Order: sequence, then structure tokens, then C-alpha cells
Amino acid sequence: MKQQPSLYKLRGAVRIKVTGGDIETLINMITEQRLSVWDLRAQDGRQAEMSILLPHFFRLRPLVKGTGCRVKITHRSGLPFFLARLFRRKFFAFGMLFFVAALFALSSMIWNVEVKGNVTIPTDEVLAAAKKEGLYPFQWGFRMKSQDKLSRQLALALPNVTWIGVTKEGTRVTIQVVESAQPKREPLLNPRHLISKSDAVVTQIYAEQGRPVVQKDMRVKKGQVLISGILGDEENTKTIVAKGEVRGMVWREYDIQVPLIQKYQTMTGESKERFYVVLGDWAIQLWGYGSTPYRSYETETYHKPLTWRSFTLPMGWMTEKDMETNFHQEEQSVAWAKTKGLEGARNDILAKNGKGTEILSEKILHEKKENGKVYMKVLFEVEESIAEELPLVHSQGEEDICQSKHAAYKSRSRVRERGNLCLAPKIFF
Repeated sequence: MKQQPSLYKLRGAVRIKVTGGDIETLINMITEQRLSVWDLRAQDGRQAEMSILLPHFFRLRPLVKGTGCRVKITHRSGLPFFLARLFRRKFFAFGMLFFVAALFALSSMIWNVEVKGNVTIPTDEVLAAAKKEGLYPFQWGFRMKSQDKLSRQLALALPNVTWIGVTKEGTRVTIQVVESAQPKREPLLNPRHLISKSDAVVTQIYAEQGRPVVQKDMRVKKGQVLISGILGDEENTKTIVAKGEVRGMVWREYDIQVPLIQKYQTMTGESKERFYVVLGDWAIQLWGYGSTPYRSYETETYHKPLTWRSFTLPMGWMTEKDMETNFHQEEQSVAWAKTKGLEGARNDILAKNGKGTEILSEKILHEKKENGKVYMKVLFEVEESIAEELPLVHSQGEEDICQSKHAAYKSRSRVRERGNLCLAPKIFF
């Protein structure tokens, strides 16, 4: 007998059982007719089992009738029988075809357009230009223009671009942007003076541009010109943008109050959680029902939306956690209160006067303990930048500008002045 033929699964095959009649004559006739039969197993001359191709099975019928044998099919295999079973299950076949068609359609769409390499050009501007050329998410891939053509058209549509490359990998399209080097544009400034923003003693002056009016160790008033933006004499004048750095020594007085009894809030470790499913603007609670059993607690909320690639879906879950808290009181010493108050005043000075501010000295002018608080009046000697800008008005001379600016400072200033002493707001703890 022959070995099993190639591709018999596609052509179909059956396993048959032959009983009765002249089985030996039937096997000889099968050999003469060159029917594809394999895996023949004979049993005591009365019955036999064999596998045969499905097309040859129909040619077997006249041979069986001539020998008086009976044939029974015991097993069917191959593509024809699978298709027959599939045809009987029409809904399953329809679902499989729909799945294959949907998978093909989804893989043929552009799901994500990503922009890389842009620094000064906004991503939204690049995506808007790509959309005008027919490149955007949920667009069919076969409708997209060629990548070379897209690159040329986007390069023409976007300013300050040297080169644009478009690459497609599966359902993702990447737009690589190379921006052209642009010279740094200096901001346009109007002519101006540099004036003093507080009463001080000048410790350092550097005029990068303009005419210095004061010198080191000179005492200046608030609003006084430090570096003038007017050059020349009375007949020939030129206004420029005054630039430079002027540092001065300023005295600041702080009124500090620090309570000796400090209150602290701590977590006990006990908590209660509530879990929600979020659908759009709706939140459906799944568990954690009931009121919070704590007298004092803080609530933390965690919201986790579902995402697919770079898209955020309008659904997800949310957890609310109520954490029990306790308040404790602790009485501190006077030394601790003084340290805490001075530290807060120093931080306030450094935060308000910017980088480069340096505290040269500090002196406690007055100190007392009353009603559970420590009161202090402290004088700080500070070196800081004292220059600020004052735009020039063409209709005014330099002296008129300084006088009007100085008067404006006095009229709207809320800081009390006493000689060179600046009184800062009170510090409370």
C-alpha cells in the first residue's frame, strides 16, 4: 500500500472499515485502479481498515458492490469536512469572517501620529499641517500620500524647518522635524534709568551700559537714579537702556511672634477606602459604604483613567482614602522659639530679595515673653541688589523724572522709613 499522500488534509480523507465479501479481491482491485490507500490493517481475513482520499472514496463504490463487501466510515478529516461543519454553523462562520475583516480594517488604519525633534515649533502646529495633507489618526493607511510627498509638503507648509521626515511603522506614523537654526532675538527695550528701590549705602556698582551717577559708599534714597540712561550734554543728548548691577547695604527691622505651644498633626495609620468605577462624569461606588468612623481625618483621592496608546478613555477607576489624624501639643523652650523666629525672618529676607542676597548681621533690639508667646524686634543688615528699572519719558528731563518717581514712591509706599531703616512686615508662627 502507498504511504499517505501529500496535502491529503486539504483534499480530504476518510477512514473506512470493510467487512464481509471477498476482501482480498477488493484490495487487489484497489491496487489495479491505483487508488490512494494507506494505513491498511487486515484482521483474520474477514474485515480490514484503511484510509483513502475523499475523491477516490467515491470511485470505490462499484468495486465494493462487485465483491459483496460492506464499507463503514469511521473517521473523517481534512478541509472539505471542516468547511461542511462550518457551513452548518452559519453564525460562527459569520463571526469568524467579521473578525478577520475587522482585524484587517483596524490594522489598515493610522492610530497614532507622533511628532519628534520639534523645540520651538508647537506640536499642535505640526499636526494641523499634517491633517491638511490627509495625515491624522483614524485615517486609512492606503489613503495616505507617499512618505516623500508628505515630507516635501510639510516642509513647505511649516516655517523655520530645515527637513521633515515621515515614517510609517504598522499603525503608527512618526514625523521627524529638524528645525533651522535661528539667531537669538534680543527683546526690544525702551530707554530707561536704573534707580534705587530702597534707602541704602552703595557697596558695589557696575555700569554695563549708561552713565553711573553714584559711587561706592554713597548713601542713596529710594527712587534716586543710580545709572542714568541719558548721555551727552544739554545740547546733544542720547537716551539708551541703562544696564548694570548695583548692590547696597540695607537695614530691615522685623517684629517676630512665636508661640511656645506648638500643635502637630500626625497620622495614626488607620484608614478607610472607597472604590469607584468612573464612566465619564459619573462615579459608581462598588465598595467602602458607610460613614467614616474617625473624628479627624484627611482624604486622598487617586484617579486612574484607562488609556490606549496615547489616548485617554472616558472611563477608569477612582479610590478615596480617609486617613485618621491626631493633633498633639508640645510646649517649646524660649531658646527654640528665638531660633525658629530668626530662621523664619532670614528665609523671608532671602525669598523677597532674590538671588545674591546676603545677611551681614542681625541684632535683637527687644525681647519679651508674654501670654505664651515670645516677642522679638530684630534688626538685620542685608546686602542685596538695589537697582530697578525706570522707563524714560521723552517729554520730561532727567530731574523731573527723578522727582516725580520719588514722589510716587512716597505716596504709595506702605513701608515705614526711619533714616536708612526699612521696617518689614511682622512674622508670625
